[in-house]
Amino acid sequence: MAKLYFNYSTMNAGKSTVLLQASHNYIERGMQTYLLTAQFDKRAGEGRIASRIGIGADADTFSQGDDLLVKITKRVAQGPCACVFVDEAQFLEPDQVWQLARAVDDLGVPVMCFGLRVDFQGKLFPGSAALLALSDEMREVRTICYCGKKATMVVRKDAQGNAMTDGDQVSIGGNERYVSLCRKHWREAIGDL
Repeated sequence: MAKLYFNYSTMNAGKSTVLLQASHNYIERGMQTYLLTAQFDKRAGEGRIASRIGIGADADTFSQGDDLLVKITKRVAQGPCACVFVDEAQFLEPDQVWQLARAVDDLGVPVMCFGLRVDFQGKLFPGSAALLALSDEMREVRTICYCGKKATMVVRKDAQGNAMTDGDQVSIGGNERYVSLCRKHWREAIGDL
């Protein structure tokens, strides 16, 4: 039975690596997958999902206002699709999460989403909030704080390396801008102790 999955974590936990490995497992067994990623996140190149460890794959892209049920329906019409994988799922709009749920329910195709749960201010992304509400199964991809505890928060650094406490929710970046921390050290970094 097809399900909507949400695999969430903080930055640098290996979400894209897990996504690419899962897709590879399907392909290795002769099944086809459909990969989607946010159009405006071009760190690995437009329409490309890549991991910090050096693996990657081409993907279709989504942006605000795209109807993902239409995209998935077109892909399924082209031939068998064993699973849909969505990277950077925090950037989905709530309506798009509903479209993914409809693809699961109406087309019978599993959809596995990978993304951040919270932003640098400790607030849920709208796409993540919708996935937490609608997903059939949720899995945490774990990473650790420098103290060894599980990291659940992320700090965005400014040009001087200081933790930022305000700004736009979305600012594309990687290890040079973001640090994953446990809640205690996140609070310490933003001056909440």
